[in-house]
Parts: sequence; C-alpha cells; structure tokens
Amino acid sequence: MALTRDLLDIRRIYHEAAVPDHRRGTEILARFPDAQRILVPSHWNIPELHGNAGSVEDWVRLKRSTLVLGVKKGLTMRPNGRSAHFIAPSTSNGCAMACAYCYVPRRKGFSNPISLFVNTEAACAAIARHAGRQGPLPEPDQIDPVHWVYDIGENGDLSVDAALTEGVRDFVALFRGLPNAKASFATKAVNRDLLGYDPQGKTRIRFSLMPETIARVVDVRTAPIPERIAAIDDFVAAGYEVHANFSPVILYEGWEADWRALFEQIADTLSARARAQLRCEIIMLTHNAGLHQVNLGWHPKAEALLWRPDIQEAKVSEGGGENVRYRAGWKGRWLARFKALLAETLPDCTVRYAF
Repeated sequence: MALTRDLLDIRRIYHEAAVPDHRRGTEILARFPDAQRILVPSHWNIPELHGNAGSVEDWVRLKRSTLVLGVKKGLTMRPNGRSAHFIAPSTSNGCAMACAYCYVPRRKGFSNPISLFVNTEAACAAIARHAGRQGPLPEPDQIDPVHWVYDIGENGDLSVDAALTEGVRDFVALFRGLPNAKASFATKAVNRDLLGYDPQGKTRIRFSLMPETIARVVDVRTAPIPERIAAIDDFVAAGYEVHANFSPVILYEGWEADWRALFEQIADTLSARARAQLRCEIIMLTHNAGLHQVNLGWHPKAEALLWRPDIQEAKVSEGGGENVRYRAGWKGRWLARFKALLAETLPDCTVRYAF
C-alpha cells in the first residue's frame, strides 16, 4: 500500500489553538500549506466529523481528506497486562482505514478521521518518568522476557500516522534510549519509511493478519495481507521486533482451512531469522450491536461474517459497552482448535496472549 493520495490527500485541517505552539504542530501545518485550516475549541467535539450520518462515500472522503490536530491533555499510563504492561498516552485517535469491526467508531462515529496529538515531547517525557519509576522487569512474563512494554498506538495506526508526522519517530527514538522499556503497536499498513527509524530492537510492531479472503471483505482500505507478510523480514532486518496479531479471528464455514493456508504462507515467506523471533496474539472477534446497525447501511456483506447471533452472546465490556462475542462454552473449544492448528503448521510461533 502506497501511503499516497489513495489513502491520504489532506485538504482540510481542524486544529486547536495551541497546536502551532508545538514543534510537531507547526511541522504538520507546514506540510500541508494548501489545506484549509479551521480553528476548533476541542479535537474531541467536532460535530460535522464525528457521527454515522451520510453514506460510506462521505466517511471515506473525510478519512482521506481531513486531519484533526490537538494537544493531548491526559498523560497517564494505564495498566494493561495483556498485549502490553501499560497503555501509553495516545499519540493519535481515529484512522484513515475503515475496518468493519473496529471498536473506535463506537465512541466517535464511523467517519472518525485521524486526530494527531502534537505534544509528543510531553508524552515522551511522561513515559520516560514512568519507566524510570518501574526499575527492571522483575521476571520474564508472557508480555516480554526482559522489558516493560508500552503500547503507543491503542486508538490508531502509527504506520499511517508516520506519513503525516515525525511524532512516531520521536517515540521510536525514546524507547531506543530507555534501558528497561520497549514500545509496541499494531498495524494493518506497510510504511517503509519506518525502516529508517533505527529502533535497535526496542520497538515491537504487530502486523495484524487474517485469511486474505476475509480481509478483502472486512479490512477496508488496508494493506493486502500478502504485503504485510512480505514486509516482516524487512522490518526484522531494520531492527524491529515483529510479531503477528491474529485478530480478529472470525468464525465461519471453512475457517480452519483458510487459517491453515495463512500459517503455511507465513512459514513459506519468512526467513529463518524472522520465524525465530516471531510471537503472536490471538483475539477472537468481539462485535457491537450499534456498529452492526451502522454496517448494515453500507456493508451488509461484512455483517454476514461479523453478526452471528446463532453462535454469539451478549457481553458488557470493561468500559460498559454492550458487545457480543462467541458463546463462552464454544469459544474456548474454537480457540483450542485454533492454537492446535497454529502449533501444527507454524510451530515456532509462540502464543503470547489469546482471548
């Protein structure tokens, strides 16, 4: 995927008043001198952007042509314990992509374009202070054998953000110098500019992967699965730790054969060096009734895969959201089958986390 006009063609920038006071803010504004600038009181509340009104063409147009710049107010770390030890302050919110199962639109609306936070220096300083208080990782765990891991991309895709701001480079450089901490983020894009960031093993990129036939339906505006797999060797060679994010695992007739083919493709594509360091996360699909209704209006083909009341049950999330997931009794059996299939076809790939 070329991160060009097909994905991003910024014509309008909404920004808070303080954005030009920050180095990364002025750089981003200078990068798009012809874009219309609209001053807003808050990056969070822009009614004409955040909602589910209009057609999917409207949403895609906004995602491609609109950028929001703000200043991150809260710089606290949240304990995680699953994919990372801590969730770092968000560097962005929203995405240029339009995956049909994404949880971010449940809060701000499906049309939510990229919002970048320009006070990266303050965020980096907060992470450095926090990591300094942690000391060494007491013992190896399922997250990492040596380092505290901070997820720096919870609400966006930093591979795409890096096409807009040098702020992503700031975070890679920060963790390169922290002796006891490592950065981590998941991505569905391939931005080869990141190959020059020199992470020195202190940034973990998690490429999200699923069978290509399903990705073509639900992973809207993302890099093709073969391109993501083909990039793994290059990112390992460039000094990144590269893991796989098998997420979301969507159940349908024939899912096992499709996942076997994907695992075999990974094994055949990756070098011995890349396979030796490969670890993975497995995350079974969680869907949302509100998002289901939105998707029916523009992408019912995706909902035929995502909305399966015959095998799903209601679940209230930690944040109070009313979601649906695969039924508890069956979910464990399907997850066990998935792990067995992975162990059979890609035995070097250790499962770090499964849910």
